[in-house]
Amino acid sequence: MVETSETTSPGARLALAMVIIGTVGAFATEAGLDPITTVFWRCVFATAFLAVWCLWRGLLPSLSVKDLLLAALGGVCIVLSWTAFFAAFAMTSIATTTIVYHIQPFFVVVIGVTLLHERITLDQVLWMVVAFVGVALASGLVLSSRSVDTTWVIGIALALGAALLYAISTILAKGLGQQRPEVTTLCQTVVGILLLAPFANLAQSVSPTSWGWLAGIGILHTGIAYALMYSAYPRLATPVIGVLTFIYPLVAIVIDWALYGRPLGPVQALGMLMIALGTLGVRLEWRVLRMVGPEGLPNSSIISWLSPCGTKTPRDKNQWLSEVFVPLFLAVVSPFFPVVSRPGRRV
Repeated sequence: MVETSETTSPGARLALAMVIIGTVGAFATEAGLDPITTVFWRCVFATAFLAVWCLWRGLLPSLSVKDLLLAALGGVCIVLSWTAFFAAFAMTSIATTTIVYHIQPFFVVVIGVTLLHERITLDQVLWMVVAFVGVALASGLVLSSRSVDTTWVIGIALALGAALLYAISTILAKGLGQQRPEVTTLCQTVVGILLLAPFANLAQSVSPTSWGWLAGIGILHTGIAYALMYSAYPRLATPVIGVLTFIYPLVAIVIDWALYGRPLGPVQALGMLMIALGTLGVRLEWRVLRMVGPEGLPNSSIISWLSPCGTKTPRDKNQWLSEVFVPLFLAVVSPFFPVVSRPGRRV
């Protein structure tokens, strides 16, 4: 099983989870099945893993009718999100789809403001504008040297739709209170099996190799990676989580380039940087107007605003270094080197 010992760095666990999830596009592509059938088998394998995991950890409480309905509705959204996400891979590219998909935190904010009447600041609006401009650039629809056809446009629309559906499932999950995320995910994958079974091509002949890729998507990407994430989240500050989650698209970009020969164009790279900047600006509550001094020059205190540690003690900054930059560096270089496991440790 997955090791979630207290002695293991939560930053390293989250970084490893992001590296694993960053490979999901390659697994889905190599499986060679249609998106609906791929997601169906993802749900089957994930359900088997998560059921054992939750039973082993004692995480299966009795659920009320309200919680079951919320989890089921969230399951419909997340399963449709996965299906649209996988469909977009074939229509655009793994890197482009993954980058565009990372706009979903802003959909959560938009839904919160428009439907839940949550407050939003001017700085958050400005950072969101930066991120949405980044999506336009990263999509390849704007200022791109490549020709864009209808298939590519549909793929971008599917990626945005997947992000929106994921954001809705996130909002619904808030209504589940203290329910463990692993239990919520288990409910969602069970719903996915029931929802997609009538539409999946279960009569299709699947090669042993494809079964391996499908099992990987369910067990590795939905089971092990989620367990790593959920064990790390409670022990990490929001700024640390915000930075480490960008390992996911970085790995996807490297894989798309290394395995499929599809490098990211300069305009798309700029778009990704803008999305990252906008996301960090919102999560770290950067104040745009405070970053510029009265004479139009960078404010002398800009470092304190750009740093999630702010004016905290050096000990906190060392913790930030060990939990963010070291895992981030290891995650970026890990696709280029073979994995070496230490004896006596299970992953």
